[in-house]
Amino acid sequence: MLIPLARELLAHATPILIAQLSSIGMMVVDTAVLGHVSATDLAAVAIGGGIHVSVVFALVGILQAIAPVVAHLHGAKRDDEVAPVLQQGFWLALCLSLPGVLFLTHPDVLLQYAPMDEAVADKVRIYLGLLAWGLPAALCYRTFYAFCNALGKPRVLMGIGLLSLALHAVLAWAFALHGWLGAPLGVAGCALSNILIAWLACSTGAAYLFFGPLGQRYRPFANWQRPRWRSWRQLLRLGLPMGLSNLVEITSFTLISLFIASLGATVVAGHRIMANLAALCYMLPLSLAIATLANVGQSVGGRNWPRAHAAIGSGLLLAASLSSLVGLLLWLSAAALINAYTDDPAVRAVALSLAVYIAIYQFFDALQTVAGHALRAYHITFVPMLVQTLCFWGVGLVGGWWLCYRGPQMGVEGFWLASVLSLILAALLMLPLLWKAMRVTESSP
Repeated sequence: MLIPLARELLAHATPILIAQLSSIGMMVVDTAVLGHVSATDLAAVAIGGGIHVSVVFALVGILQAIAPVVAHLHGAKRDDEVAPVLQQGFWLALCLSLPGVLFLTHPDVLLQYAPMDEAVADKVRIYLGLLAWGLPAALCYRTFYAFCNALGKPRVLMGIGLLSLALHAVLAWAFALHGWLGAPLGVAGCALSNILIAWLACSTGAAYLFFGPLGQRYRPFANWQRPRWRSWRQLLRLGLPMGLSNLVEITSFTLISLFIASLGATVVAGHRIMANLAALCYMLPLSLAIATLANVGQSVGGRNWPRAHAAIGSGLLLAASLSSLVGLLLWLSAAALINAYTDDPAVRAVALSLAVYIAIYQFFDALQTVAGHALRAYHITFVPMLVQTLCFWGVGLVGGWWLCYRGPQMGVEGFWLASVLSLILAALLMLPLLWKAMRVTESSP
């Protein structure tokens, strides 16, 4: 059963991977375009992009509770209950967008703790204030995203992702480098392109739900329900720890830009380049983890324990082996990749010094990512959140700050070394937790 399930996971994960790479590719476009504008604009998108991604992924994490709930219902042959869950997910997405927009339009509550050049800070405020206009669309689209993945139908997400990336590459280049009516907009131009793409993706997803095969089967817009607290309570019980896990994991990398802002725009820009490449590498284990969650969730819903075991084993094996290979390839080609991002030799030197850390942690990152998503399929989210908080904030950020500024004073490399250690610890804690969850759940009546 292991080999057929491995093939099934690869078939499911490949469109997800393309969709995820397209999404992260939009950040790569921003970095590549602004790398040819100025170090100030590049530093601004490094800091602002890190904050924006942290906010979005934290809120999206809550909405990802749609995936295990829908997967369980589908596995238990209760498809008539799927549409109401999706409807409540959309209501929750709109509700969650309110605090998100408020934070993005008032970022000084966080920026005041990060010393940086005033020119960089001004561009960060502009960037985040503009991106706030696309947040409601982004959250609604991610609700649709979780719904499609839970049912094993990710191809439409791949199509939307590729279209979004292609359009963003054109718009970001036009707005940032050439501007509107001839005035280059820099970081603001990239933000405007992101807004347009967010609403386009949301509209395309809505059209698919109206006219596509999933819409014809589940009729998600028929018999539309008002917000229901009972449904929200179930989603929030699963989703709040998932959202915090997402926040902890993503900020363990993105907030490094804030903590190293005092080291100068060159260091921040070099870190941003490697953070982009790290995010690209992470899309592979994340895609396999999402596919594993859907497969395990459906198996658990149908109480098919052998299939759940095989799906978990296949997911762990595929993610660990393929991620290790990607890390090795990235390390070998780091110089050429970095040169494509920037013309600044100082920024290149900083980025190249960080490449080895990405290669080292790929194996452990893959294991903890798949294990965490498999636990979500068993509706276990709170304890994994505690584990990730300890590892990524305790070891990764606090330990990184000590290595950077207080202990051996390693500079930005201290944060990356701490990140490696945090991922090793997370893998060592998550795998036994998953094994225990499998035994306890499957022994219950």
